[in-house]
Parts: sequence; C-alpha cells; structure tokens
Amino acid sequence: MDLALIGIVVAAVVFIASQVFKVLQEYERGVIFFLGRFQTVKGPGLIILIPFLQKMVKVDLRVIVLDVPTQDVISKDNVSVRVNAVIYFRIVDPEKAIIRVANVFEATSQLSQTTLRSVLGQHDLDEMLSERDQLNTDIQAILDQRTDNWGIKVANVEIKHVDLDESMIRAIAQQAEAERSRRAKVINAEGEKQAATMIAEAAKMLASEEQGLQLRYLQTLKEIANEKTNTIIFPMPLELVEPILHLSDSFAKKKAAGRDA
Repeated sequence: MDLALIGIVVAAVVFIASQVFKVLQEYERGVIFFLGRFQTVKGPGLIILIPFLQKMVKVDLRVIVLDVPTQDVISKDNVSVRVNAVIYFRIVDPEKAIIRVANVFEATSQLSQTTLRSVLGQHDLDEMLSERDQLNTDIQAILDQRTDNWGIKVANVEIKHVDLDESMIRAIAQQAEAERSRRAKVINAEGEKQAATMIAEAAKMLASEEQGLQLRYLQTLKEIANEKTNTIIFPMPLELVEPILHLSDSFAKKKAAGRDA
C-alpha cells in the first residue's frame, strides 16, 4: 500500500514538473498566455510556468519551405498554363503568428496560391518563360507585404515549372524557327548592304585614279591566267585605251613639231 502511494506521489511530481519546467531549443520561442491573455514571449532555454494558470505555445523560427500546389493560370495573351512554385519564409514575430492568424502555414499557403495566379495572369507567356527572376521578385514582394501583419518574413519565391500543352509547345517551336529564319535573312541583307557600299566606294576610288584602274586590270588578267582553260579573253575597257591614245597623240604631236623645226 505504501509502495502504491509512493508511486502515485512520484507520478504526480513528475507530471507537475513536466507542466512547470519547459526547455526550448535555440530556434524555438514560447508564447506565454496567463489565464487566456497574452503575457510575453520567452526562450530559448529553461522556461518555468505556473501550472493551470499559464499556457505556452511553441513557435519554430527556422526557415520553412512551402511547396505551392500546381495552379492553372491564364496568361495575359490568353494562354492556359500550369505553374507551381516554392516559398521560403520564417516567423519573425511569434506573438503575431499565434494571435493574429489561426493557422499561419495554411494561411500563407492559400495566399501564395492566389498571389501566384494574380501576378502571372498579368503577364504574357513569353514573359513567364524569359523573365522568371523578375516574376519571382514581384511575387516575393507582394507576399512579404501581405504577411507582415502575421509576423512572417518571406525570404524567397521560386517558380519551379511552367507546363504547356503539346499544341503550345509546337507553336512556340514554330515561332522560334521563324524568328531564327528572320534573323538569318536580316543578317544576310546587312552583309549584302555593307558589301555593296564597300564595292561602290572601291569603284569610286578606282575611277578617280587611272593608274589604280590599270593595276586592277592587270591583277584581273593574272587571276584569269591562273585558271585552267585553253581560251583567255582579254577585256579591254575604254578607260584603259584612252590613256594609251593620249600618249600616242602626244608622241605624234612631238614628232610633227620636230619635223617642222
């Protein structure tokens, strides 16, 4: 009988001790309520509570990774896509996180889903695919602002996947192919334009220098001579004949002047 009484007493002491003494880890805080009213935030370390008068709710201050379920989003250009993301946040004010919202994790998850659909719905499909970093920043800023009243700090948002149906994938591939073809034509046209400009400038320079035109003619003859052919045609431009005729006339005039003398 004495042993049973001792056992009861020991069990009662252990129970009371478990209700009085609490140990919180470095990353934990305790929100203390006294008769239902908020009193203070304690921790980390050893916490002493008054049994039946004080109650403690633990809060984890570490960064929490929240996976946002896949959302159906209609882009600004009326393209239906499926998008999912991941949110990194942590509790910075335990009092607000416990008192101002019933379930801080569920509330953050629901807000993340609606914000993801709202922000992405304001952008075209091309922007979703090419400007993902900017979209992450926009979503993070909105969530951080709206969850501040809950004592939450949203550290980062990452869009993981933007899924398209097969028809849209084929359309995007065709668009990319058309864009590459357009760029190739533009580059080719620019090259032709530059080449035509340089040829025109070279032609003007040769036209202004008779000796340069003759040298170009001799170089062309050299290139023709290197060709493996039995027939060689020597073009004789009028521009090359005129200097020769001038020299011939000058020589004839000098010779006639010598005879008269």
